[in-house]
Amino acid sequence: MNREALGKCPVCDGDTSITKIKCSKCNTTIEGEFDLCKFCRLSSEQKLFIDVFIKCRGNIKEIEKELGISYPTVKNKIEDAVKALGHKVDDRASESANRKEVLDRLNSGEISAEEALEMLKK
Repeated sequence: MNREALGKCPVCDGDTSITKIKCSKCNTTIEGEFDLCKFCRLSSEQKLFIDVFIKCRGNIKEIEKELGISYPTVKNKIEDAVKALGHKVDDRASESANRKEVLDRLNSGEISAEEALEMLKK
């Protein structure tokens, strides 16, 4: 049975560390304090989203279809993952990129003017 290391403490939500590593082939054991990779600290939901994001090669329209979620929800999930990975989020740059993407989608005919207006209001 495969189990993943918990990146967050289920009691206090603090970061966890690994203190023991054992080789399943030769039974060598190494003890110490080892940090988890930053992706281990993502929630299961965030890991699933990142997996779909990569599978769809970042194509938001495909992510919407795959997960059955709206464009604003996709953008929010991206922002959540960015923050969870420890990256600083510039809300103004994010908002500007969001507006440009909506306008690009409108220009290409992917969405109607009404849909674009609704997205820009959010």
